[in-house]
Amino acid sequence: MSKNFRQSQAFLHTWSGLLLGWLLFAIFVAGTIAFAREGLNRWMRPELPRVEEPMKVVAGAQAFLQKKAPDAKSWYISVPSQQSFGAQLFWVPQPKEGEGPRGRRGGRRDNQALIGGDGQVVNARETRGGEFFYRFHFDLHYMPVIWARWLVGFATMMMLVAILSGVVTHKKIFKDFFTLRRNKGQRSWLDGHNATAVLALPFHLMITYTGLVTLMAMLMPWAVVANYTEPNKIYDVLFPQGEVAERTGEAAPLVNIAQLMRDGEKRLGGPIGSVQVSEPGDTAARITMSRGAETMLSTRTPSLTYDGVTGKLLWQSPPPGGAAVTAGVMVGLHAGRFAEAGLRWIYFLCGVAGSLMVGSGLVLWIVKRREKLPDPMRPYFGFRLVEKLNVAVVGGFPLGIAVMFWANRLLPVEMAGRAQWEIHCLFIAWGGALVAALIQPARQIWTGLFAGTGGLLLALPFYNMLATHRGLPASILAGDGMFVAIDATLLVSGMAFLWVAVRVARYTPPVRRVKGQRKGTKPQGTVASVPVAETPVLAEAEA
Repeated sequence: MSKNFRQSQAFLHTWSGLLLGWLLFAIFVAGTIAFAREGLNRWMRPELPRVEEPMKVVAGAQAFLQKKAPDAKSWYISVPSQQSFGAQLFWVPQPKEGEGPRGRRGGRRDNQALIGGDGQVVNARETRGGEFFYRFHFDLHYMPVIWARWLVGFATMMMLVAILSGVVTHKKIFKDFFTLRRNKGQRSWLDGHNATAVLALPFHLMITYTGLVTLMAMLMPWAVVANYTEPNKIYDVLFPQGEVAERTGEAAPLVNIAQLMRDGEKRLGGPIGSVQVSEPGDTAARITMSRGAETMLSTRTPSLTYDGVTGKLLWQSPPPGGAAVTAGVMVGLHAGRFAEAGLRWIYFLCGVAGSLMVGSGLVLWIVKRREKLPDPMRPYFGFRLVEKLNVAVVGGFPLGIAVMFWANRLLPVEMAGRAQWEIHCLFIAWGGALVAALIQPARQIWTGLFAGTGGLLLALPFYNMLATHRGLPASILAGDGMFVAIDATLLVSGMAFLWVAVRVARYTPPVRRVKGQRKGTKPQGTVASVPVAETPVLAEAEA
């Protein structure tokens, strides 16, 4: 604190960004991919037919459930849109005598089904699809969820600190945005870091702050404790529900859900996103419909409850309070479910800029300090550790994602635990990148990881053309914009990674002249010929 304010903010910016920067990079990349969650859910199940008529799917779901689980405790139907892969069904069996209600974990494989676009049950490959990236960016993996969310919450706070301190540090931040000097080593990396930060600065601030808001009840529970003697009461306020009726034991046919949904859409002012039926096949049956989150900015969507036998409206959720609406809007802004195709692409591109901002910041730490090392060929342990972690995370995580996509295509469809093995493949490849980074020179690993990632991504659309009926030409002819967009993104991403790999491979690091050496003379001795930027990706990816 003996330095001036701007210098202290520069120190804060550097270390708040570095200490959790590797985790933030993975969070940003996964969160960016999660903006295409619905599309990836379809892309990773290429055998599923396209949804043309959502009501037809709902009718097929009701017919299946009435045959498969006519006396279940409850049904749950996710209503598909034309971008969805189909309707996911879930039902809870009636509890046995002396047994409590069964929840989602009570029979995870025998109480679920998938209805395709033709209204029929389909046996699609088991995969987490885009849901994995959505959950990973705030739940991580292989660790308890509560610890993961605390870790992500702390990293997000550090991200907010880094953004705000970065604005203070760069006093010419907007001028720097229009400056991009190529082949200037550290200066080029700083220009690239500034450009990606300023270009999407409003997005970075919004996505970071709203990310904290989504975890506010966990990070700052004092408001709930102070205002509710029973903490669970807050959920009754935020997520009100109609009165639950007890099963009577008198059989009665269920109304047509698809027809009832038309009335629900008029009352709610938009498409239905989910349907829950309690006590189906009984006179006490109730049907609860909620508006789709993708049709509203706020995620606090309104609901209706109907009598399941007569179709009479029994309950409508009250208008939410100002605080609930504000929280719902914050979560909606963060998730971006409300966004149409154009705005969703802006979200995605800003997420890419954020990933580049974090990655370039990590690399810039190495670039700035390498030139100040007494002996660049023998750096101290902390420097080597940061350099190796940069290679493993910035280069290894994208490789793991590419391997996961290939695992989705190549693992046997009937393989037990297939969805988890897709994820295991990602982390195995990522772990392999870490091992390689620890034992090999940085130049070779940067080139190898980028080239491997680029090659795998570039080859995927061609494999789709040869091995599936969802290739790029077929998707273009069918007018399936979702598949076209994903395959095109894979092609562009693959070419970008290969281009960076080529630049890294061709890079020749500058040499350090001995103090007093005349310009233009040939360096003499080992000191003069020491490379000042041994990590080649630092000086070659500035474009």
